Amino acid sequence: MAEQTRVHVVRHGEVHNPSGILYGRLPGFRLSEAGAAQAAAVADFLADRDVVAVIASPLQRAQETAAPIAARHDLPVDTDPDLIESANFFEGRRLGPGDGAWRDPRVWWQLRNPFTPSWGEPYTQIAQRMATAVDKARARAAGHEAVCVSHQLPVWTLRMHATGRRLWHDPRRRQCALASVTSLIYDGDRLVDVAYSQPAGA
Repeated sequence: MAEQTRVHVVRHGEVHNPSGILYGRLPGFRLSEAGAAQAAAVADFLADRDVVAVIASPLQRAQETAAPIAARHDLPVDTDPDLIESANFFEGRRLGPGDGAWRDPRVWWQLRNPFTPSWGEPYTQIAQRMATAVDKARARAAGHEAVCVSHQLPVWTLRMHATGRRLWHDPRRRQCALASVTSLIYDGDRLVDVAYSQPAGA
């Protein structure tokens, strides 16, 4: 049997966002108090695992989620830009029900094709860079475990790609809660299982 390696891909915790905007890759969005508690819960969940590397998206909320995980293993938080949030045309806008962005005809062209999607970074591009990030983490942690902290859409797209499922999907059906852990389990370089946990609760 080949050497087993696990890469735990964590979604960051809840973000302080009182204006309710789509923050995307904008700087300055930190964890809320609840988000910090969620990050601590993930750190507890992974405390007894054989983690030898903790790697995060460069965005503040991911770095803050990674920090307590790394501290429990006496490791630094390394940064990989391949783990960053997906790009989105609507970044910085409010997109809730009744908000003006959807009613503005100037943005309708961006909504023309949900299969790509036309409003942001293509799913295929997200899948490619996330797979690259995980492959780097897996090689680095061969025979042990690594943690990668990223964002909901990239994590879900990675999971769909890794399990051979179509990349376009209904966002309401993503199994990727705040501070959730999607674990990719490998024998050598072959993916043999995917596990999902919500150590911070629903």
